[in-house]
Amino acid sequence: MRRPPRRRVSPQLPPLRPGGLPPLREVIARHGLSASKALGQNFILDEQLLDRIAAVPGPLGRERVYEVGPGPGGLTRALLRAGAEVVAVERDRRCLAPLSELAEAFPGQLTILQADALAIDEAATVGPAHIVANLPYNVGTALLVRWLGGEAWPPWWKSLTLMFQREVAERIVAAPESGAYGRLAVLAQWRATARLAMKVHRSAFTPPPKVMSAVVHIIPGEAPAGVRSATLERLTAAAFGQRRKMLRRSLAGVTGAEAALAALGIDPERRAETLAVGDFVALARLLDA
Repeated sequence: MRRPPRRRVSPQLPPLRPGGLPPLREVIARHGLSASKALGQNFILDEQLLDRIAAVPGPLGRERVYEVGPGPGGLTRALLRAGAEVVAVERDRRCLAPLSELAEAFPGQLTILQADALAIDEAATVGPAHIVANLPYNVGTALLVRWLGGEAWPPWWKSLTLMFQREVAERIVAAPESGAYGRLAVLAQWRATARLAMKVHRSAFTPPPKVMSAVVHIIPGEAPAGVRSATLERLTAAAFGQRRKMLRRSLAGVTGAEAALAALGIDPERRAETLAVGDFVALARLLDA
């Protein structure tokens, strides 16, 4: 896969000192920016809140951080202030100018990639990094599933600190037999630890979205032996794709599922949301045997 072009910093922009950056609201106004609904954008202007989000993964001094959808650079500023070396991928051309100003204010700390995050080979382009992002709403779940998937483990990323709609965040950290528990919870928890780091009120965004948000922090752990990610993804897609049905019906199309349920002593009349993450892991292991 070809690497996306790296954005060159314009030499015409006046240098800015890290301690003398203008307020975000002023930057947005000066560049005539507005959040794009089509791109799922919502900007956060509260610098203290942004610093709190940047602190979730722990000390970032000289750590590489991958940020998706930085927009005008609010969270980017916080990450740079924390000492991180940031690789930011931004699809919206309008945001490249304010990001370039940040690159000049923090020499050598910020690399800007103009590209679609869904099209980047991050392992090759970014390398080992913490992912910290206020994810665009329209691609957040797709990116998370990709980062949690794959057979290679530990993954290329060191941790995930991600802003989601609160409903999505609660599904990621949910426990069995709760209304939020489903496929995302299993995929996030079977070989990683996921926690709700903070809740964020809708009023913190410009423009305010219709829903509340939350930040989720995920750290990779050990992968259970004998289980393929692809098998678990296929199993959970079937089980929760028809979550109101009993397992004997929802898993009817999964070869070997009936025998695996019997071998584990799992009642096929149970529903998917009653199974623990470990139950799905055990089922996937038998399917792969």
